[in-house]
Amino acid sequence: MLSNSIFKQTLTSPQSSIAHILRQLEALFGCTYLANQDIATIGFLPKKYTIMMQQQIHIYNRTSLLNYEKELDHSSVLDSLSFKKQNKTDKTDCHPTHDASLKNIKNVPYFHGGYIGFIDYNFAAQQSIDSQIRTQPNLYLGLYETFLKYENDQWIFYSHEENALDLFELVQNLLFKPAIDIAHFQLTGKCMPRWSKQQYKHAFYKVQDYIKAGDCYQINLTQEFIAQATGSLLQTAEKFWQLTDAPYSGYLKINDFELLSCSPELFIDFQADRKIVTKPIKGTMPRFDDPILDEQSKNTLIHSEKDQAENVMIVDLLRNDLSVYAEIGSVKTPKLFNIESFNQVHHMVSEVTATLKADANPFDVLMSALPGGSITGAPKIRAMQIIEEIENAPRGAYCGSMGYFNFDGTGSWNILIRSIQKYQKNVSLWAGGGITIASDCDAEYQECFDKVSAMLDLLNTWYLPESSNEKSES
Repeated sequence: MLSNSIFKQTLTSPQSSIAHILRQLEALFGCTYLANQDIATIGFLPKKYTIMMQQQIHIYNRTSLLNYEKELDHSSVLDSLSFKKQNKTDKTDCHPTHDASLKNIKNVPYFHGGYIGFIDYNFAAQQSIDSQIRTQPNLYLGLYETFLKYENDQWIFYSHEENALDLFELVQNLLFKPAIDIAHFQLTGKCMPRWSKQQYKHAFYKVQDYIKAGDCYQINLTQEFIAQATGSLLQTAEKFWQLTDAPYSGYLKINDFELLSCSPELFIDFQADRKIVTKPIKGTMPRFDDPILDEQSKNTLIHSEKDQAENVMIVDLLRNDLSVYAEIGSVKTPKLFNIESFNQVHHMVSEVTATLKADANPFDVLMSALPGGSITGAPKIRAMQIIEEIENAPRGAYCGSMGYFNFDGTGSWNILIRSIQKYQKNVSLWAGGGITIASDCDAEYQECFDKVSAMLDLLNTWYLPESSNEKSES
């Protein structure tokens, strides 16, 4: 748990871009990046981390500056999490760069020491249904007491650890080393949809049959775009973030697994005084360069009864999910059917707020609400069962959540849409949309591409068939 002092120091670096900092620090285990609106945070060398793979939980503790040892005695993910405040006296000597009080960083709604990681869709779904698990990490939670934040156009180093100065010097030295030449990223073939349009149609009409039979009101039907690649996904990150300008972007690398988030969707903000906010997205229309066409597209979404019906279903679902841990009467919907515009699409976004019960554990609240209603359907459990049957492939990190918890229980978690995952040589990108009785198959199919086509086109720029042929011939 955190000491009562914080080491804070401005870093100097030849470059300040997030991608450059990540490349220079990539060798440090658990290097991860999160954007929360306009605040960038980079964590590395967690004091402790939990990883789940193939239904097995593994917990590791950092025993020296760069080494970890496996914990042998544990039973659950919760074993590695604690949100209890400890009033222990700091035993470290006062340092001129130590701030004797944490007040300066604790009173802001951003990361100031705690847990960073991700939870995948199928791991969360397994709480309620039998779900396939993707062969890759399904959960990662690192305990970060040392991190960087980009503030006032400069990177600031923070650490609660006793060896903070050693860690600072390590990071500072890495930033001034010659630029790290990470493994060159290249697709061995174009990233293409796993389904043909005919296969999508078959899935769509199967969903419609379930709706007509009364099994569900809405299903979020998604399809996967797949490829194989060599090298590091990190090499692509900066271009993807520039393309999407996503408010809840991120990057995480755990051994041979990489996760690149370009998500526009907040799942849950855990705020001070036990207040929580969720902002479900349901309803999408494409953007256009022509301002007249763009405004027409936006107005179509504003007045779409079908999208409003979808949106309100998910709002009701989330109100129900949150009410389990919320104080009676605290669940509110202050915003309904707002339109938010991003680089490629307009989205219909609502907002649900609540106040948590005093004894509610933030991680329990998060897990109880996952997977998010906006990417499952209603009723939720039956929707997930139908998704499992029809999609016939585990989503993995897609439609899961990436984010952080501070030790005081505040935090922020996204919905992992518009995201790319890479495990070994396998690359995966997904897109989908909510299907209701009023949905049109061709329109829903097109919506998938409206959401992902720009990212797909960019990803495929790393496919160079000429180079591949030359290599194979040599």
